[in-house]
Amino acid sequence: MKASDLRARSESELREELLKLRREQFNLRMQRGTGQMARPDQFGRVRKDIARIKTVLNEARAKTGSGES
Repeated sequence: MKASDLRARSESELREELLKLRREQFNLRMQRGTGQMARPDQFGRVRKDIARIKTVLNEARAKTGSGES
């Protein structure tokens, strides 16, 4: 997942993707806790994807918010 691809999406699409990734993160955390995690690298990937989406959302919010002053 690239930040440039995320910037092309609408805010509602980004929020849906963020919700999906948070659910996936929860499921991975449960798998890790029970010792059933097949690929440990997935946890880091999901965390980074969540951070990318949150960054793009904050950038968009700052861009629209700065013009209102």
